[in-house]
Amino acid sequence: MRRISMAYIHEGEWPPGSVDIHIVKKSLRKAVFVAILLPFACIFLSFKEISATLILWRVLLSGHFVILLLLVWNPVHKESVIIMPTFGVQLETHYASGRIIRRFIPAGEILKPVLLECVTPVTCYWSLSLLVRGKEELVLVFKELHPPMKMLLPVWKALCASMENKENPVTCGEGEDG
Repeated sequence: MRRISMAYIHEGEWPPGSVDIHIVKKSLRKAVFVAILLPFACIFLSFKEISATLILWRVLLSGHFVILLLLVWNPVHKESVIIMPTFGVQLETHYASGRIIRRFIPAGEILKPVLLECVTPVTCYWSLSLLVRGKEELVLVFKELHPPMKMLLPVWKALCASMENKENPVTCGEGEDG
């Protein structure tokens, strides 16, 4: 399983009952470490009597190659959830290239936030989804990054709290069936 170090930022409710922002950010510490270490490793593995300018060019080209690979493999820098109880939920995906994709789901269309355990042949992770009126499939809150449960739980609780503020409250707690 590929582990990506992530940071969780909760910007809180500015005035109580208003906008609630949750951000999951991919840490770039490992990427910077690899971008610095790999070129030097390439030089020392192919150590011969070579000029300083050739060493410098190898370092620069190797570093650019590593950074390019890191951007191509997982270009998502951060994903955020902006909860506006009276309006809805805005989901944002920020890419390393600077591109931002925003999706807005009106509050009246959200039936329930759901925490799911996703199992694949090679890994297992938790996912936060929204059950939306009129859509056959669940809407993933974090499409690209797969944050751990400790990061998903506060977002899920905030989504549940915003759903309770609607006229038709939907319970989000466990054991609803009895």
